[in-house]
Amino acid sequence: MQELLYASPSLMNFAYFFLLAVLMLFFVLGFVTYVILAERKVMGFIQLRKGPNQVGGSWGLLQTVADVLKLLIKEDIIPKLADRPLYKLAPIIAFAPSFMVIAVIPFTDKFQFADIGVGLLYYIAISGLTTIGIVTAGWASNNKYALLGAMRGAAQMISYEIPLVMSVVGIILLTGSLNLNDIVAAQEKVWFIVLQPVAFIVFFIAATAELNRIPFDLPESENELVAGYYVEYSGFRFAFFMLTEYVYMFAMSALITVLFLGGWMPLPFLGFIPGAVWFALKFSVVVFMFLWMRSTFPRVRADQLMEFGWKVLLPVALANIFLTAIIKELVNLF
Repeated sequence: MQELLYASPSLMNFAYFFLLAVLMLFFVLGFVTYVILAERKVMGFIQLRKGPNQVGGSWGLLQTVADVLKLLIKEDIIPKLADRPLYKLAPIIAFAPSFMVIAVIPFTDKFQFADIGVGLLYYIAISGLTTIGIVTAGWASNNKYALLGAMRGAAQMISYEIPLVMSVVGIILLTGSLNLNDIVAAQEKVWFIVLQPVAFIVFFIAATAELNRIPFDLPESENELVAGYYVEYSGFRFAFFMLTEYVYMFAMSALITVLFLGGWMPLPFLGFIPGAVWFALKFSVVVFMFLWMRSTFPRVRADQLMEFGWKVLLPVALANIFLTAIIKELVNLF
């Protein structure tokens, strides 16, 4: 066996990255478990409600674990008239891209699964595949509420993907690269949230809509569609859709940290703090902003959602590209 490993370095590399991927999966699952608890605590504090503080051991730390176990042992019910193969496949199609995009996120200058030249393009392209899983779930369920939720989800995610992509064009103009490591390196002196504040606002709002979180959770609006595109799902398959949302929150928060907050880059006078600590601090701030937004804003109507995306965010993102290009040319001239 040892001779085989020495003769096949590619096999060793595969085993190494496979082990890292498994460890990252467990880390992300731990994040999902306790960000749900943090979300309950934050919402309870902001809305003056008590979070899980009497159950689940000290500070409710085991409450989310109990919820996960409950979902895993629940009966798996499949509707009689559902398209069974597509019904079973939809949660996997929705979840897989949310974990795949983490591969290109540079957490530090030394820890990244794949440093590819078009990492930002890879993230945007792969994340769009989740829409297929949502539409598949709604169609395969053979339920009008699920189908309506799936159509809303597809319209929302495609519509907000456009201003989200347009908002980062300004960063691409400033760095001249789609490589996420190059984007982080370009923020050594000043973060892009300072140079591109409009882009950050547009990106954050569009990212919230991409994650289907309040105030843009129209695909799963329980007061209209019961639970939207996954209304017919239960047990483990329902947990997959919930997992997808929070894994995407992890990936999107990491991407915002890289694009606008300098990634692992420290502040000039605090360079002695390790880059991993800086990334974790910035990442935590972004996650808190998502939780804060959910706790504060009411849900918008479907027509308001689409109108805001096309008539407000997209023109603002295009104007930001135009102004960035003009300012860059003026700086180069003078």
